[in-house]
Amino acid sequence: MGILREEWESGGLTGRCDLHTHTLSSDGMQPPAENVRLAHEKGLAAVAITDHDTVAGVAEALEAGRKYGITVVPGVEISTRAGGKEIHVLGYYIDTEQELFLSRLAEQRDTRAQRNDAIIAKLQELGIEITLDQVIAGIGRELKPDESVGRPHIADELVRLGAAENMRDAFDKYLAEGAAAYVSPPRITPELACEWIIEAGGTPVLAHPGIYGDDELVRGIIERSALRGIEVYHSDHSPADAERYLSLAGEFGLLVTGGSDFHGARQGVVFHGEIGSVSVPIAVLEQLGQLKQKPQQL
Repeated sequence: MGILREEWESGGLTGRCDLHTHTLSSDGMQPPAENVRLAHEKGLAAVAITDHDTVAGVAEALEAGRKYGITVVPGVEISTRAGGKEIHVLGYYIDTEQELFLSRLAEQRDTRAQRNDAIIAKLQELGIEITLDQVIAGIGRELKPDESVGRPHIADELVRLGAAENMRDAFDKYLAEGAAAYVSPPRITPELACEWIIEAGGTPVLAHPGIYGDDELVRGIIERSALRGIEVYHSDHSPADAERYLSLAGEFGLLVTGGSDFHGARQGVVFHGEIGSVSVPIAVLEQLGQLKQKPQQL
């Protein structure tokens, strides 16, 4: 089961893993090695690196895992669309060097770049003097070819410009689904994301179902796709959410996973949750490993 926040605060993380964290390779605030160091400091046995549409941070994290003596799970979080909502699919133990999978992720990042351009255009129409160059400059370093700009980066710039008070305000006013500058580009389906992950030797898991606010949609995605697991425990899930998705996992025979969705701190506020604030038993890794496929040579 997922760990309670009181247990996390008292350091009860021995034999547990956080299966959802982000780094500078997508929209996190820290290098991959720092996520691993923090996980080690918290007493975790394992941590997954699950950046959006890229595996650029995995190699650094694996090296740090060897240094700190904890298991690093290579992962990814793929953006999809279903039922008019953006749906995220996590992939664990994928082959991070499979050329076909890497090319597919590159296409995903191209879609993300088009979305960013459209968001910036909408913000400018609202009278906000913002450019993508400003957003990238605000990151404070040159982006690598397999890294991308995310909405949190745009939110940072909105705060710097005084158009929003903080990250949450920026999302509520402009960037969240239904907000003034929200843009939803064409995306692949969750079913296709599952196929990609399986073809790359990995295990597909539905990310944070409680965020979507539509359990019938979640059920339909499970019924139509090759999902192997569901993220029952997440920083934005209530205990009632976790109970519902635990029941759904049992109904469909899905592996139960969980993670903090750690992104680091922006304007002094940690986005979603601290590393280790949500975790599952290390035995889940063995189950993920049993479900993974041999990468297909396509």
